[in-house]
Amino acid sequence: MIDEMGTSEMLSNELMTIEEVAEYLRMKPQTIYRWAQDKRIPAAKLGKEWRFRRRIIDAWLDEQMIGEDSGFSHLRDSIQSD
Repeated sequence: MIDEMGTSEMLSNELMTIEEVAEYLRMKPQTIYRWAQDKRIPAAKLGKEWRFRRRIIDAWLDEQMIGEDSGFSHLRDSIQSD
């Protein structure tokens, strides 16, 4: 039930629109739209609309920033030990 969920859990499961993701990542909506179509960002198309789950976007962003191919994977250990 929603009433039993904590606020942070509700936010992490929050569905976002292209415009909200663009604002969150400080990018143009057109870029987010193109990335969703090209499967470069995790998204689901529901009818004619794209939707994104905040916690998945956060995990995707972390992977982009400190993943194996990022050049910064050495930072992962220091971040996880905090």
